Amino acid sequence: MLKTYTYPKYEYRTPPEIAAGKTLKVPVVIVGAGPVGLGMALDLDLQGIPVLLLDEDDTVSIGSRGVCYAKRALEILDRYGVGEAVCAKGVSWNVGRTFFRESEVYNFNLVPEPDHHRPGMVNLQQYYLEEYLVTRAAARPGIDLRWKNKVVSVTQAATGVSLTVETPDGLYAVEADWLITADGARSPIRRMLGLEVEGKIFMDRFLIADVVMKADFPAERWFWFDPPFHPNQSVLLHKQTDSVFRIDFQLGWDADPEEEKKPENVIPRIKAMLGDQREFELEWVSVYTFQCRRMGRFNHGRVLFVGDAAHQVSPFGARGANSGLQDADNLGWKLKLVMDGKAPERLLDSYSEERVYAADENLMNSTRSTDFITPKSRASRTFRNAALSLAKDHAFGRSLVNSGRLSVPSFLVDSSLNTPDEDPFAGRMLPGAPMDDAPVEKDGAPGWLLQSTGNRFQLMVFVDDPATADISALSQLDVGGIAVEPLLISRVAASACALPCVHDVRGIAAKRYDAKPGSVYLIRPDQHVAARWRSFDAAKLRAAVARATCQQ
Repeated sequence: MLKTYTYPKYEYRTPPEIAAGKTLKVPVVIVGAGPVGLGMALDLDLQGIPVLLLDEDDTVSIGSRGVCYAKRALEILDRYGVGEAVCAKGVSWNVGRTFFRESEVYNFNLVPEPDHHRPGMVNLQQYYLEEYLVTRAAARPGIDLRWKNKVVSVTQAATGVSLTVETPDGLYAVEADWLITADGARSPIRRMLGLEVEGKIFMDRFLIADVVMKADFPAERWFWFDPPFHPNQSVLLHKQTDSVFRIDFQLGWDADPEEEKKPENVIPRIKAMLGDQREFELEWVSVYTFQCRRMGRFNHGRVLFVGDAAHQVSPFGARGANSGLQDADNLGWKLKLVMDGKAPERLLDSYSEERVYAADENLMNSTRSTDFITPKSRASRTFRNAALSLAKDHAFGRSLVNSGRLSVPSFLVDSSLNTPDEDPFAGRMLPGAPMDDAPVEKDGAPGWLLQSTGNRFQLMVFVDDPATADISALSQLDVGGIAVEPLLISRVAASACALPCVHDVRGIAAKRYDAKPGSVYLIRPDQHVAARWRSFDAAKLRAAVARATCQQ
């Protein structure tokens, strides 16, 4: 039991298939009701796809576990209907500080420019995120969420997947067109199918201590190398909600996990850090090792893997749940088009292609962070300490310091779904980029650009004034049965507009997209740029949509 949180106990209901002796037939089964599985269910619900979501437990995750949710994940959670709750409850932060021994040597700001809706990070214990997602999913009639339902066998055929599900009242059978596996790093389903993950396990141990205390530490990430209170090791501090602070202590590979978790061994470490006068209580303690591994591909016939079931990284950089939510964001719209017969199944190969690319990026950054934080030789430790010593006074030294490159969305610039630029553009909104947000007005009310995008293909058209723009060619855009919704980004406010329109109040959207009147951007349902041109051309748009959906 935690001092600051009461775990919900979700109701188990006897599946009607048991009494009826019938096989349940559904379009999609998702296994695992953690943040990624729940997010996946809500994503498919937005696409209008009924979902059966199974979890073998009847509550949220035990312990705070993941705590950092990055700006891109928050934007995805906004579309799932829980972003506001997460930001309201959590601790927002943008600044991180790195210390070497007793001195600050480096700091960074995740969102150095103003005019973004969401902060660089929000710290919130994972059980809160899961609770918000469960509440949202339970309110959606298209999501059948079943607790205490454990998958015990999986068989795949060319046209679907058969599962046997164990419950307190017995077994029942499920036949699904598609199975999405979100059952975690140890993934029983991955093992049932004889699939492997490959990578590296790091020979080090870390102690997590969640501590309840009243402290005036700012809402920042603090990381120490070789501090006087924990010599020759590293320490990480994060502020969470409910006056809970996450402290990670590096222990070394020889540490005994069971001994290190005992309060009589944890408390002296925390007192050495905080001083004997500060009162605190232990909330949750765990010892972990970590690994950087992934599956060779994330789609295997009718079985699709997301989150930790597909890839695992070290916690430095907050790349686990953040990456998993981006998996769901990438997969949902593609599966919808395939199920509707509007795109071939090879579109799902692009899910694996793009998210393997993102996973490799995360694995590279995570491995480099871990190697810097936990040097395994005298030479590498000497190099690290030299870089830390230089960082205080020299910019080039700061570029060498790596206390965990924090999660950022992948720019899928090499994706086969992108249409390469023909026209010159400046800035970062190139094909494959996740959209930058910007303040806009809609119907005279303040809002954000990302609130008007997502879940469908859109053509963003930058115009001076929608009242005088030639928009006749934009009103009926359909490519191979795929509707493309126009969205006008107007330089001036319009009293009335025949098409969806937002007012770029201060020109920030145009600046971030290097847009001039007439510039157009094709946006994917997951808010990534698919193509852009300086002027609208219907033939080029049709080719770009066909490319983005593997129709050519």
